[in-house]
Amino acid sequence: MAMYGGDSSAVAPLLTEGSVQVCGNQYAFAAIKADGSVVTWGDASFGGDSSGVAPLLTEGVVQVCGNQYAFAAIKADGGVVTWGDAGHGGNSSAVAPILREGVVQVCGNDAAFAAIKADGSVVAWGDAVCGGDSSAVASLLTEGVVQVSGTKGAFAAIKADGSVVTWGDALHGGDSSAVASLLTEGVVQVCVSNAAFAAIKADGSVVTWGDAMYGGDSSAAAPLLTEGIVQISGTIGAFAAIKADGSVVTWGDAMYGGDSSAVAPLLTEGVVQVCGSQLAD
Repeated sequence: MAMYGGDSSAVAPLLTEGSVQVCGNQYAFAAIKADGSVVTWGDASFGGDSSGVAPLLTEGVVQVCGNQYAFAAIKADGGVVTWGDAGHGGNSSAVAPILREGVVQVCGNDAAFAAIKADGSVVAWGDAVCGGDSSAVASLLTEGVVQVSGTKGAFAAIKADGSVVTWGDALHGGDSSAVASLLTEGVVQVCVSNAAFAAIKADGSVVTWGDAMYGGDSSAAAPLLTEGIVQISGTIGAFAAIKADGSVVTWGDAMYGGDSSAVAPLLTEGVVQVCGSQLAD
C-alpha cells in the first residue's frame, strides 16, 4: 500500500541506480545511495518525508536505522541525523550536542533509539517509557558498552566486562532486577522477542527476563539451558536455542513457536541454525 511505502513514484528518478542499503520502519523507507545521500518515501509523518533535514542527508551517510515511527542516520563523521515522528525518536534535539560525533552504532525499538559512541558510552532519545530516557542507569552507560539490543519497549546493553544494563518499560524487559545477579559478568550475546530478552553466557547457559508469556520466563526449559547453548533466535513471543550437540530448546508463547513438541524428535540433534519469523521459529 502507498501509505506504507509501497509507492515510491515521487522519488523514482532518485532510485534508478546507486542504492546500497534500504531500511524500513512501519510506514516508510529510507535508501542510502553510493554517494552517501539518502532518499525517503512513504508516510510523511513517520519518516517518509525527510525534507526537514534534507541538507544533512546529501552526503556522508553510512548507516540508517529505523524504529516503528522514525529514522536515525549515522554519518561518516560519527554524527547522527534524525527525522520522523518527533515523540518517537524523530526529534533528537535534546541530545543533539552528544550526537554530533563519535557514534558507531544505533539501535531502535518501537519508539526510541539508543546510540553507542566510540568511547563506549550510550545516548538514548525518543519515548521515555520505551527507553528514550536512560537517566536511571546513566552512570552505567558512560563507558564500556559494546552492543545494544531492543525489545518493543526496552533496551539491554552488553558491556565489555560481560555485564548487562537494562532500561525502558519493565514489562518489556527494561527491569532485569530479578536476574541481576546472573547478569554481572559473562554475557556474550542478547537476543530479543517483542517483550523479553534472552542472554547467552560464556558458559553456555541462558538467562531470560521480561514478559513471562513472551519468553521472559524460561523456567519450564531451565534444566536444558544450563550449558551448551550456542545460538538463540526469537519470534514475537518465543525463543529457540541451539545447543552444541545440535539439539533445540524452545520456550515462550506456544502460538509463536514456544512449543516445539510436535517436532521434538526432529530437534534432538543435527541442527546448525535457527531462524524465526514473526510468528514461528
